[in-house]
Amino acid sequence: MAASSSHLTCSLLLLTFITFTISPVTATDHIVGANRGWNPGQNYTLWANNQTFYVGDFISFRYQKNQYNVFEVNQTGYDNCTTEGAFGNYSSGKDFIMLNKTGRHYFICGNGQCFNGMKVSVVVHPLAAPPTSSTGEHSTPKSSAPVVLERGLWSLLLSNLAWFGFVCWI
Repeated sequence: MAASSSHLTCSLLLLTFITFTISPVTATDHIVGANRGWNPGQNYTLWANNQTFYVGDFISFRYQKNQYNVFEVNQTGYDNCTTEGAFGNYSSGKDFIMLNKTGRHYFICGNGQCFNGMKVSVVVHPLAAPPTSSTGEHSTPKSSAPVVLERGLWSLLLSNLAWFGFVCWI
């Protein structure tokens, strides 16, 4: 009888896990500068003002990695174009940075191009509630692309299912 109770408990845990993890996970990837990328001479303030950033979204920088980079800095670093005290340093040429907390975030190019306009400041809002539109339609800025973490979610789900199966039925 104890084995049956143990299997029931494991089954309930598994069902709860599936219920909470199977919902779709989406985020928006805000590509800085849209099709112009991260380059000198762009108006990133205008670009940022046409975006709405939420916790869980990504801001991504696309650039030639041997020419530019990205530093996440505080307001002083942003205002003075300095990387001192930076808490993020990216140089892959395709940097995807998750915006995981609300508030203003500051990004600059650290090789001197900040003085040529390669800096952007964005405000991240709390996670948005699902749309309440009766048509179910919503608009997304052209430089934003929805990111569906489908493959990663299923991989996580399957690995956890295997773990639950191993733990519960041995």
